[in-house]
Amino acid sequence: MTLKALERLLCADKRSIDVLETVRATGPKGAYVAAGFVRNRYWDSLYKPAPKVPEGDVDVVYFDSIYNLKTRDMAYEASLKLVLPGVDWQVRNQARMHSFGDYEPFSGVEHALRHWSETATAVGVRLSPTGSFEWLAPFGFDDLFGHTLCITPAMKARDPEGYDARIDKKKWLERWPNLKVIR
Repeated sequence: MTLKALERLLCADKRSIDVLETVRATGPKGAYVAAGFVRNRYWDSLYKPAPKVPEGDVDVVYFDSIYNLKTRDMAYEASLKLVLPGVDWQVRNQARMHSFGDYEPFSGVEHALRHWSETATAVGVRLSPTGSFEWLAPFGFDDLFGHTLCITPAMKARDPEGYDARIDKKKWLERWPNLKVIR
C-alpha cells in the first residue's frame, strides 16, 4: 500500500469524504480526523468480504492552548452533528488531553498522538482548502500498511496492561484475524 492508494481508498468512500469535508468546513481550525477513521477503513479493505462492523465514533483532534475547555469540544460536536447527522462525533482538544495520562502538557496534535495507545491509531488526516489530503503520522505509516498493531513507547511505559485490555475490549483479533500484534 502507498499513501496515494490509501487516498484513493478514502476517495472511493463517500462517507469518508463527507466526514473530511464537514470537519474542514465546520470543525475546529486545523483539525484532523484520527484514530480508527483511517486504520479501520484500510484494515477492513484487506479482508474479502470486509468485516461487517458498525462505524464507531469519528475522532476529531485539534490543538488550542488558549481556549481548551471541554464545552468548546461539545459545541464543535453539536455543530458537526447539524451538518452531518448520524455520525458519532468525538471532538477533543489535545491541549487538555495530557491530564488523562498524567503527562506534561502537549505542544501540539502530533505531540499528543505520540501518547496514544497504538502507532497505527496515531494517524490523522484532513483535507486542505484545495481538497488535497494532509497527513499527520508521528510514527509513520509502516504499521498501518503492515497490518500491525504496535504499542507506542508512551503506552508501553505507562500502561502496557491497558494496551492488552484495548485489544480484548475492541475485539480487534476477531475483526482482523491476520493482524500482527506487537507488545
